[in-house]
Amino acid sequence: MKQKKTLFILLLISVSLVFSCISFFHGQDTKTGFALPALENSNSWTMVLIPDPQTYMKFKRNQVIFHSMMQWIKMQKENLNIGLVLCVGDLVEQNALDKPDGINGDQTGTEQWKASKAAFRQLDGVLPYILCTGNHDYGISNSETRETQFPDYFNVTDNSLVDPVKNGILKGMCKNAQGNRTLENAYYEFISPLGRKFLIFSLEWSPRNEVVFWADSIANMKKYEDHIATLLTHSYLDSDNERLLTNPYPKYLNALDTNSGEDLWFKLIKPNGIFQFVVAGHVANSDDHAGQVGFRTDKNIAGKDVHQMLFNAQREGGGWHGNGGDGWLRLLEFSADGTVHVQTFSPYLWSKEETRDRAWRKMEIDDFTFRLSF
Repeated sequence: MKQKKTLFILLLISVSLVFSCISFFHGQDTKTGFALPALENSNSWTMVLIPDPQTYMKFKRNQVIFHSMMQWIKMQKENLNIGLVLCVGDLVEQNALDKPDGINGDQTGTEQWKASKAAFRQLDGVLPYILCTGNHDYGISNSETRETQFPDYFNVTDNSLVDPVKNGILKGMCKNAQGNRTLENAYYEFISPLGRKFLIFSLEWSPRNEVVFWADSIANMKKYEDHIATLLTHSYLDSDNERLLTNPYPKYLNALDTNSGEDLWFKLIKPNGIFQFVVAGHVANSDDHAGQVGFRTDKNIAGKDVHQMLFNAQREGGGWHGNGGDGWLRLLEFSADGTVHVQTFSPYLWSKEETRDRAWRKMEIDDFTFRLSF
């Protein structure tokens, strides 16, 4: 056991060194013609989106990849003028599993939570990050109950850039199913490097009615009329660009007290004129990338475009039992005129010369722009 632990630490160090070295290289690879990410406009800023981490966590061999992804984000803070990091949930594969079967993972639930925490801890005090919970973060393996270890590992005081006592971006929380105020349901005020005001909601997996009503009451406050509201929730959009109509895992004690993507659209997003952006994950319809991403735009009650995005990658790099997702990240560059350029990049694939030509996704579903209204 001690020897295995030592080998894992050595692997972590070696991969981390590779990522550290390439993070300082901003030139073009002569063989592939691609360069590392860089801002198109020096006045822009970047939001980083992290897809479902679950498959990185359930196998010990994969945890080093996710750890290095977080390190790369940290190292790119200045180069990309990163202002905010969002993760779409499923922070683990099995919330409270005691005995992994070795097929769908070799880590207990507690080991997965510890690994997830260790990876995100690298961003504490460096960048504000917002997480939401997914179905695999509840119950034993997959939302059998509303119980989760999430609050035991992710707390208000972890990150000084989030902690309100230290002037962080967190402004309030709603009670979870156990009656405790946790980061499972929270809202944040974020002022971008360009001075734009964002109101960001992070809502639990398949939010309860109480949570939706709470978020609606916050969004309707007069003081937020000039904010750009964003919803971060785990399950919302399918890869066919249609909003999800049902909760596919109705295992809760009160299965009726859940809200699908379509429910959230009509109860919360469309009726509030300040919502302009929704980010979600969860869906992995195939090992192919197209089965794990989606995008659509609809008008809210104020006539403003609401851009709704699905970004996941958990089945890439070998499927359900593969490497976790090939290291894919979404980089959103926000410009002063409201234009947002979406790009999809893998620092993991870039770190190896033999895969560097696959480190960028340039298809229309992965490299596109949309525009926010001011």
